[in-house]
Amino acid sequence: MYAPERQQEILRLARESGRVDVLSLAEEFQVTAETVRRDLKALDRAGLVRRVHGGAIPAGRLDFEPDLAERESTAADEKDRIARAALAELPADGSVILDAGSTVARLAAELPLECELTVVTHALPVAARLADHSGIDLHLVGGRVRHRTRAAVDAWALRAYGEIRADVAFLGTNGFSPDAGLTTPDLAEAAVKQAVAAAARRVVLLADSAKHGQEHFARFGSLADVDLLITDSGLSPSDVAAVQAAGTEVLCV
Repeated sequence: MYAPERQQEILRLARESGRVDVLSLAEEFQVTAETVRRDLKALDRAGLVRRVHGGAIPAGRLDFEPDLAERESTAADEKDRIARAALAELPADGSVILDAGSTVARLAAELPLECELTVVTHALPVAARLADHSGIDLHLVGGRVRHRTRAAVDAWALRAYGEIRADVAFLGTNGFSPDAGLTTPDLAEAAVKQAVAAAARRVVLLADSAKHGQEHFARFGSLADVDLLITDSGLSPSDVAAVQAAGTEVLCV
């Protein structure tokens, strides 16, 4: 296959799935990773894709936000490992905030039946998973519900988080990096995430490694605002070092 033909196919795959990664493309086309990177660089120069950490997304989709079902099925194994590791960060008997996000929702599903916690959340999927948990004192923050994330946003939510101080906040994000910080496509969602981080004494970010290097429209903090990042082993040692240099402890699982 000639390079232009391969690049056209890469572009088709990127538009169909919303993202392509270097290693999968190299395996599919039986070429080296460096060849794929050159293809992505050529497509990026042509304005057809935008390069992100480990791959590329179609141009114009930098602020594309997948719906809840798609996010639930993406990197499922990695998210499960991250959620199980996050259990160790729960206070023995205290209060936590659970942010909106598919990985944080997995943490909610992993909470042991014997745990006793005060849980605050603005995420309807999280609340639904914990509503019947006998040991959880559940507080649901209200506001306008965004259909794409099933999360409450705007003034009601911001006011509620301004009135509490939790032991730990478990935060989700669409993208993170030492340079861009923590980002998400929606300004209203970003404002609530910022309020969540400010409402806790300790902030734990749950994010799979594919989100590293991704940048979105709305910035809601820097890595210096995060005490611990729990991610998967796909984050390279150099990227781990860069995150740690920004002031964040990193746990790869």
